[in-house]
Amino acid sequence: MIKSNKGLVFRLATACIGATVILSSQAFAQAVKMDAVSVSDAYTRATVQGQKVAGGFLKIQNKGNTPDQLVSASSPSAGDVQLHEMAMEGNVMKMRQVKDIAVPANGSVELKPGGYHLMFLDLKGPFVAGETIPVKLKFAKSGDVEVKLPVNAAGAMKH
Repeated sequence: MIKSNKGLVFRLATACIGATVILSSQAFAQAVKMDAVSVSDAYTRATVQGQKVAGGFLKIQNKGNTPDQLVSASSPSAGDVQLHEMAMEGNVMKMRQVKDIAVPANGSVELKPGGYHLMFLDLKGPFVAGETIPVKLKFAKSGDVEVKLPVNAAGAMKH
């Protein structure tokens, strides 16, 4: 006698679909939360073959009562990742490396074009639109936060 396994088949199919949705959404994750600190709106831009630098952009929110600092970043996609700031000095836009980026208690900081940003140096290969770049952010108090930056088309300002 053969028993009907419709219920089991339905549950397995539902589980597979659910797992696929979770895995698909993780590949393009743009929001990561770790304790009081959360990272959202993360992205970078596509580069061309031979290009050795790129910028990374994101928003860091601190819902805790204690200020924190982003102290470093790293990625297997680049030889070095530095924290940078662009600022006007008179009529000249200057970019410089900074030691850290303050994240105020119960506040946020946005890394965006023309301001604070991640600077990827010595790229291991081109950043291709539609892919993601893994980045580890190190905070003074919150520790390490891993995020994947979606690669947008060159010239795109946001995802």
